[in-house]
Amino acid sequence: MENSTTWVLDPTHSEITFKVKHLMISSVKGEFRNFNATITAAGSDFSKATVSATIQAASVFTNNDDRDGHLKGADFFDAENHKEINFTGTSFTKLDDENYQLKGTLTIKGVSKEVSLDVEFGGVNKDPWGNEKAGFSLSGKINRKDWGLNWNAALETGGVLVSDEVKINGEIQFAKKHN
Repeated sequence: MENSTTWVLDPTHSEITFKVKHLMISSVKGEFRNFNATITAAGSDFSKATVSATIQAASVFTNNDDRDGHLKGADFFDAENHKEINFTGTSFTKLDDENYQLKGTLTIKGVSKEVSLDVEFGGVNKDPWGNEKAGFSLSGKINRKDWGLNWNAALETGGVLVSDEVKINGEIQFAKKHN
């Protein structure tokens, strides 16, 4: 990309969270505490930007040690054998001034599938130290079974303990990298 600008993750102002229905009546929220992401764009024009992200599977946190241990284990992320969850963008399409659609390949436990995420562009601004920052909010839904995260338990009343649908949200801030 000619005159490309690299934007690197500002981890202190970024989060990736997920929600899963539990007992079919309420949602459990979790997050990944260790991840990295990069955007390469033409300056601060993010149409057609390339996006990539790497998440450390063992950084999953749901505020419950037993559940976190289960999620890190073979039933779910198998973090010992599959340390990273990877996302590689295939397209970043500008819909209007604030909205984009991000498509890409999400790889979990060695399984790669295409996903589509809605992205809201918050804008570009300078922090008090003169660093140029860009902010994005992203959201989407995946079916965890598409990646072989199949574990579940049946309920006496019918239905399942954990929904297949996982809602993903991110509040991501990037800093313009100076060459």
